[in-house]
Amino acid sequence: MLAFEYRSTIGQDSHRFVDRLNRPATAEELARPLLLGGFVIPSATGLAGNSDADVILHALTNAVSGLTGVNILGKISDQMCLEQGITDSRAYLERALQDLGDWHITHLSLTIEGKRPHLSAWIDSIRESIAQIIGIGPRDIGITATTGEGLTDFGRGDGLQVFCILTARRVDQT
Repeated sequence: MLAFEYRSTIGQDSHRFVDRLNRPATAEELARPLLLGGFVIPSATGLAGNSDADVILHALTNAVSGLTGVNILGKISDQMCLEQGITDSRAYLERALQDLGDWHITHLSLTIEGKRPHLSAWIDSIRESIAQIIGIGPRDIGITATTGEGLTDFGRGDGLQVFCILTARRVDQT
């Protein structure tokens, strides 16, 4: 009889909108698209960062790092971004997924906190995009969005924060 080992991990990330920087945004920054889970949200203000600032993929990458123990966002992503010019957050996630070994992601739960943009029309597209990237079914990805009643800078419209809970399993080796 097969026995499975399960683990759950948490990932978090946050970014400020380019129009809410502590300095005037450049024209290039203001033209940046908002990427969430690898999907472009039409007509929305982008997030600031060295990479494409895909806050969902960053939170997911951190959750994978919590499972594998290999921190991607930091030294490795800085090397990829700043030295190799790789700004696509999918590349950071793909790098993290290389360390999964015999672990298989079975479920993701994502919570997005922010006042803007309203995401309800885009949740299914974000879910589909993430499913394609990590190779699980869209039905295995839950996404909720909240303003947090405006109690944080995210809820007041300064940026977005994402929490990700990842569940994975592998065949128990004992």
